[in-house]
Amino acid sequence: MIRGRQGGAQLPPAVRHWITHRRNTELALIVFAVAIAAFGHAAVGLALYDEVPSGLLTHTAGLGGLALAAHLAVRRFARHADPLILPVTVLLSGIGLVLLDRLDFAYAEHYPPDDYQSAPAAPDQVIWSIVGVGLFVATVVVLRHHRVLQRYTYLGMAVAMLLLMAPAFFGADQFGAKRWITVGPLSVQPGEFVKVMIVIFFASYLMTNRDALALVGRRVLGLALPRGRNAGPVLLVWAVSLVVLFYERDLGTSLLFFCVFIVMLYIATERTSWVVLGGLMAALGTVVVASTQPHVKGRVQAWLDPMAIFLPEDQRPPGLISDQSAQALFSFGAGDLTGTGLGQGHSYLIGFAGRSDFILATVGEELGLVGVTLVLMLYGLLVQRGLSAAIAATDPFGKLLAAGLSAVLAIQVFIVSGGVTGLIPLTGKALPFLAQGGSSTVANWLLVALLIRVSDGAGKAVTEPEGNATILVPVIRDDGSAPDPLAGTYLPDAGPRRRAPDTRPDPDDSRGAPRHRAP
Repeated sequence: MIRGRQGGAQLPPAVRHWITHRRNTELALIVFAVAIAAFGHAAVGLALYDEVPSGLLTHTAGLGGLALAAHLAVRRFARHADPLILPVTVLLSGIGLVLLDRLDFAYAEHYPPDDYQSAPAAPDQVIWSIVGVGLFVATVVVLRHHRVLQRYTYLGMAVAMLLLMAPAFFGADQFGAKRWITVGPLSVQPGEFVKVMIVIFFASYLMTNRDALALVGRRVLGLALPRGRNAGPVLLVWAVSLVVLFYERDLGTSLLFFCVFIVMLYIATERTSWVVLGGLMAALGTVVVASTQPHVKGRVQAWLDPMAIFLPEDQRPPGLISDQSAQALFSFGAGDLTGTGLGQGHSYLIGFAGRSDFILATVGEELGLVGVTLVLMLYGLLVQRGLSAAIAATDPFGKLLAAGLSAVLAIQVFIVSGGVTGLIPLTGKALPFLAQGGSSTVANWLLVALLIRVSDGAGKAVTEPEGNATILVPVIRDDGSAPDPLAGTYLPDAGPRRRAPDTRPDPDDSRGAPRHRAP
């Protein structure tokens, strides 16, 4: 083991080698992700036109340039960050652009030019991806440590509440829900940004009130319930969720908003009573709104009996007006195990599939069960790396922030994939990085930037000296090389007055037993 030095001195060679190894690993994985996207783009062109698309080089260079810009920002300003988070994000974004480009061909071929579905979605997604990567780079460069966000906790919460409720009063009704605000030619979905802002507030609030929420309260029917003044934020979140669901008819945002708070409460307090209480409140609110709002009720009917849309009109359940759920199930069935192949499906039968959560049905039809499984595993890997950053973070705020952001991603993927596959009612949320959506794309790149920043802080805490605190350095292998950049194995450094035992094999010892030198 090579020991670092205190007082801001130069890092030990082993630590520098370890950092470089992580960044080189990240770069290699990004190149691999861009290559997969290029292969998918070429496969679509060959399937549709029997030739490689003329824009393949431009498409590949554009995606590679964006990915390289993000990598260079991480390499310079967040060099201790996890090496898997950015490559997985790039791969998901690349797959999404390939699928949108493929769907644009299908809609242009099967719909008249004056139909809104024939308008291409991939060019807009490229523009929003550029904006998202720009915000990612700006966040990594400007936000030097995640704890800076604590200074703006309540200001951010106030802005988040205003943004969340704004569509109910000023938003436009599109596709049965009011979740958009139109500003000139742009249509913004505030809920996508609120999910990030609300996690920052929850992390700060729970860090401050963790003991009161975990230890103080009374038992009712066997459940340890919190005091009223401590339960106030939960009731407020529940009420705001109901307002969003009732006036905006946005089931997805309400579920995401409320479930994230309950998950973070459980992580902070480890009290199952919060989960039970939150589940009962969510169920009660959903039942009330589903019975009073026709749009939500229609989605529940489509979930209960998706094939009823093909019955005669006088025999259909009330409120059932769309065949999207049924067509999605047909797509999954047609895809079977390995899919029909990119460009050879019929996903255009699902209205605006690329602009909604139904893009997962395109994955199921053209890439099969294998493709759906791999896509979900990519999301799972991204969530796992976020949770790993939460575990490695040295401050409670960082732990809760990374855990909350990971929970946002996991819950959103669950409610989208669950709705498309028929596990739960449809929610209308976009599948992160795959489905077309400017607000979703930009907000999710911001989410990834914050995960990068938390993981960088965690890595920095264990590899660089800070004042006179004890530092941790990577364990060096027997051959003198740096450890696996994904392993994250560390040992405490004893400081300048002690030297850790030398455990390298003694070349004079034929048995290879470790030798120990006195401090």
